[in-house]
Amino acid sequence: MKYSKIDSRLFVKNRQRFSKQLKPNSIAIFNANDVMPTSADGNHPFVQQTDTFYLSGIDQEETVLVICPDAPDRKQREILFVRETNEQIATWEGYKFTKAEAQEISGIQTVHWTNELNTILRPLIIESEHIYLNTNEHLRAPDMVETRDMRFLKWCRQTFPLHHYERVAPIMNRLRAVKSPAEIELIKTACGITEKAFRRLLGFIKPGVWEYEIEAEIVHEFMRNRSRGPAYETIVASGIDACTLHYVKNDKQCQKGDLVLIDFGAEFANYAADVTRTLPVNGKFSKRQKEVYNAVLKIQKAAIKLLKPGNTLEKYQDAVVKLMQAELIRLGVLKKADVKKQPKDAPLYKTFFPHGTSHHLGLDVHDYGDRHRKFASGMVFTCEPGIYIRDEAIGVRIENNILITSKGQVDLTKSIPREAEEIEDLMNK
Repeated sequence: MKYSKIDSRLFVKNRQRFSKQLKPNSIAIFNANDVMPTSADGNHPFVQQTDTFYLSGIDQEETVLVICPDAPDRKQREILFVRETNEQIATWEGYKFTKAEAQEISGIQTVHWTNELNTILRPLIIESEHIYLNTNEHLRAPDMVETRDMRFLKWCRQTFPLHHYERVAPIMNRLRAVKSPAEIELIKTACGITEKAFRRLLGFIKPGVWEYEIEAEIVHEFMRNRSRGPAYETIVASGIDACTLHYVKNDKQCQKGDLVLIDFGAEFANYAADVTRTLPVNGKFSKRQKEVYNAVLKIQKAAIKLLKPGNTLEKYQDAVVKLMQAELIRLGVLKKADVKKQPKDAPLYKTFFPHGTSHHLGLDVHDYGDRHRKFASGMVFTCEPGIYIRDEAIGVRIENNILITSKGQVDLTKSIPREAEEIEDLMNK
């Protein structure tokens, strides 16, 4: 772990909140992510399954968490299984957690080696009525690869076919959508690291720089500040590619007169920042570029004010769309008469603003949350309107990370420059 130790009380409280959501006489089982292969004998770097981390704090492969709140033996109400190490593993892979360290990190007193799982788990399941298992129910989740959780689910159903099976995902959606103060501090740290990277770029970007060189500057600054690296694949899109929402090739040379759209965010202790800024490659926006840029900024400032308790994503997006349509008409991209007679199922603005304005942010970049749930204090959202005019090779997106509170919005990224004039001044120092 590159990050400093997290107070175990975060994970203790998370488990307490989770346990209260379970039916009587239940057991819940969480698995670590797999170590994913590349080819031959290679592996991708390990990234922990976020629910497992949320409830245990253990950032290591082959971890299993068992929560059984009604177990007669109090020592079996929370059990953590971690991978047993040996000299060979230590020589080839490095240090693994001891049982004592796993206890300290998680706040769980009962810790066993993972190879003891089946022996200990079987009687607990037999004595339980409900089994809560985890699946990835994110609306945009890819399902090409079978996860460790899914393999466990198949084994469990085959081995214990007559139990009542329950879904963990709806509970985790409710819990993880509202961040605790400790989580907010971790997200703030990720945002602070992201700001350092952005300020580094302001003195680096100029005509002739390659997109991958910009990406390298970002990664360098992230890792030197105790981040594992980017929280998601970095987008550095110059020229017309700024109009491609998920452009990740980052292989072009930045040209004088172009804009470069940079969508990036640091990971810190598994928590994510998610920021977008759009810069003029030569340090000076053209008149038209600034006109579009300021339109996006105007929309973003208004949209941030709508991120408040009681609002919903649907109402929020509808309000932002009205702001967007007005700005697109003012920019001359849409005609007012055409907007009035546009079909409801094919609105014209989507050609220039095809994505949503906000998503939950936390342990996952597109974090858990019910899209029909009302906004509440403690939720963290991105706010990222954009205008993409392909015919003019202008793509502008501005994205900040916003904490909702009962007293108003807290912009966790407010110190990352976004005013056009400030950006120009800093780029030309």
